[in-house]
Formats: sequence, structure tokens, C-alpha cells
Amino acid sequence: MARTPDHGNGTGAHGRVVQRTDFVAAPWLPGPHLPTIWASLCRRPPRLTPSFEHLDLPDGDFLELAWAGPADAPVVIVLHGLEGSHGSSYARALLAGLDAAGLRGVVLQFRGCSGRPNRLDRSYHSGDTGDLDYLVGLIEQRTGRPPCAVVGYSLGGNVTLKWLGERGAEAPVKTAVAVSVPFDLGACADYLNQGFSRLYQRRLVGSMRRKFASKFASRPAPIDPGALHRLRSFRAFDDAITAPLHGFRDAIDYYERASCRPFLRHIAVPTLIVHADDDPFVPSGAIPQAAELAPPVTLELTRGGGHVAFLSGRVPWRSQYWCEARILSHLLETITARPAA
Repeated sequence: MARTPDHGNGTGAHGRVVQRTDFVAAPWLPGPHLPTIWASLCRRPPRLTPSFEHLDLPDGDFLELAWAGPADAPVVIVLHGLEGSHGSSYARALLAGLDAAGLRGVVLQFRGCSGRPNRLDRSYHSGDTGDLDYLVGLIEQRTGRPPCAVVGYSLGGNVTLKWLGERGAEAPVKTAVAVSVPFDLGACADYLNQGFSRLYQRRLVGSMRRKFASKFASRPAPIDPGALHRLRSFRAFDDAITAPLHGFRDAIDYYERASCRPFLRHIAVPTLIVHADDDPFVPSGAIPQAAELAPPVTLELTRGGGHVAFLSGRVPWRSQYWCEARILSHLLETITARPAA
């Protein structure tokens, strides 16, 4: 089902990089872009009606949480990607899968991503682990036990891995999964400014620009909104808006301090990273080697799959999304595993 690649990444005093052999990319969606676009625009996950919670934060801001699953079951926190929400198809699909597996899922919608502008001038970013840490502690306070796992997609995957590295042996969860992670934010920003990948940049940066303009339409803006039309790349947007709003010197400082890659060697809980070798958001040079991973970390590479897609099946009407099944398999194996005697 999985094998260690031939380039020498194996076990030892570090993690593992393995090639999944059980995932076969859908032949009717060749290349990295078609499955990425299809999964984003055409996927129809199972119907599920979550319950919502408005959560006020100590700094005066708020989060919106989307809950599903048995009320007394172990909790799995789900973190969405850039400009996503609980309505993102992958998040809805995982919530439905967790519910069917008898687990309770909660999507932490990042500040400003629930359909309502957040209160503070600041928003969310790839390295902000504070809200995740707060929610973990709140769940433990409410239930008497911490959440059993965190699952993060794309930007949410970067947040998940950085948080695990920051907490180290003090991370209270049993396991974590990160999918399609932008391990090196600077390298990914440059990669998304090239070729066809600029289509994703245009869509995402456009969404962030519109959200910023709407938020500050009726209140003073900390940054000249008239300059928004010039911010067409991730680097330009992050340099002008993300960095100053969140305490970074500039985009370079933000990318260096917020990227999860340096934190991977400090992770102390069993962690699965699922990544496609053709991810159109992440250059191959940004994918970590085994020596960069702590011993509990396994990076599973698929041949093809795109970004948060992993679509298989020989025909569209029998298509399957492999990644959610892999996540659920890992969670159930790890959460229910008995400690060694």
C-alpha cells in the first residue's frame, strides 16, 4: 500500500517519507490542474447539517465553529484552507465521514471566514496558531479531555504542523493529519506567480482583496484601500496587508516566521502528512525530506492528485476522493490504538 522511495528516505532518528501505491489518479482528469479545479468547483459531498457556535475570544474578536457528530464522542478539530470555511467541500466531506465513524468534528472557521467580518483590524494568516491553541484548551475545559486530533488542509495544514512543533511534547492531542501543505510559504508564493498556477493566485488574492475592502467600507482602514487594486500577487498582498496587520516586518519576515517547515523536527505526536507530488501550489523543492521530520511524522506522497483533490476512479460517475478515507483510516487506527505495555 505504501513504500519507501528509492532516494533513501527511510526510518531512523527522523520521520519517514513514503510513496503511496494504492492511490491511482483519475485518468479522465490528467495533470495537476484539472483534479484541483474539479474538486474545488464540482465536488458534491454528502449532505450534512452542522450546528453552529459563536465563540467570543479574549481579545474581543470572535470565531464561528461548525459542529457535527455525537455530542459525547472524541473531538476532531478541522482547519480549512485559505479563504475556505465549513462550506468547503473537503471540510463538509470530512465532517460527514467523522460523523459516520462515531467521532465529533468541529470546523474552526478562521477569523472573517464565516461570512461575517471579524471585529478587529487583524484577520488570520498561515502561521497563526493562537486560535487553534485556544480552542484546544476550551474543549478540554468543557469536556474534561482534549480533542483527540487535529486535521488541517492547505493553510490549515501549515497551522496544524506549526502548532504541533511549537507545543512539542506538550501537544495534548493523540494525532494529527495535514493535507496539501504549503511547507515553505515564500517558495509557494513565488510558485503561484508562475504559469497556470497564477489562476489560483488571481482567485485567492481577489477574494482577500474583496474581503478587505468590504470589511473596511464603513470604518477607517489601517492601510490605504485605494492601493488594493495594485495587490495582484501573494507577495504584494502579504507585504502590504498581511504582514503589517499581524506584526511582521514585511512579506519576507512573515514567510520565514510563519512557514511550518522549520517546526516539523519538533513534532512529538503521531502525525500524518498527505501530499501529491504534482501539487500545483507547492514546488517540489519545498517538500521536506525525511531528515527534516521528527520520528513520529510520516509524509505520504501520492503520484498525482493535485491540491486538496486526490480524485480516483476511471469514470466521473464512479469517482472517489481517496484522501478523506485515508484520513479516517489513520484517525481510527491511531485514536483506538492501545499504548504499549
